[in-house]
Amino acid sequence: MNLGHDFTLCDSRLTALGSGALWWPEHRVLCVSDLHLGKSERIARRGGVALPPYETRDTLMRLADDLERCDAQTVVALGDSFDDLGAALALPEEERLWIAKLQAGRKWIWIEGNHDPGPVDLGGGHLSEFELGALTFRHIATSGASGEISGHYHPKATISLKGRNISRPAFVYDDVRLILPAYGTYTGGLRTSSEPIRSLMAPNACAILTGPRPVAFPMPR
Repeated sequence: MNLGHDFTLCDSRLTALGSGALWWPEHRVLCVSDLHLGKSERIARRGGVALPPYETRDTLMRLADDLERCDAQTVVALGDSFDDLGAALALPEEERLWIAKLQAGRKWIWIEGNHDPGPVDLGGGHLSEFELGALTFRHIATSGASGEISGHYHPKATISLKGRNISRPAFVYDDVRLILPAYGTYTGGLRTSSEPIRSLMAPNACAILTGPRPVAFPMPR
């Protein structure tokens, strides 16, 4: 079954799924970044515009679909899983139980992000970074890293197809690093032509556009 676009990072065969999740079949690891669960609650709590409070359920529904499709044994949530620690505490019981159901029978790792820098009481383990084989999972890319998988920047790219410009969240990767798109429903994006994405990625970097048929192309600069 073709799940997405296959590529290699430091001799590790990976698959970029159209949803924005990363699948590592060798270790049955599913990685997602920047879920930003509870964003509508956080915005309302801080006096912002009231948004429909359904983004957490929508994000968890898509995550459940990816987990079922891949039959993942390990989940790595790559930081900023919650819009802040208050949003994690304010999750309705129904959504907390849903997360527990997704965790059942799996190893689940919450990587600390800048929005959620401390542990949350929602099961799983909490790490600043996670190493497996030749790859290291962390929230924010570091200079000089090799075999690094990170998130944080919410990359998006625009390509022209059949006379139409299509802009979507995108994976970006080169020979030594990969930056995942944001997985959360209410997350925006930073164009790959913007700093710091442009300076982090090597000249031969590629972008993989998310969507029903993930497609790779030279990263727009």
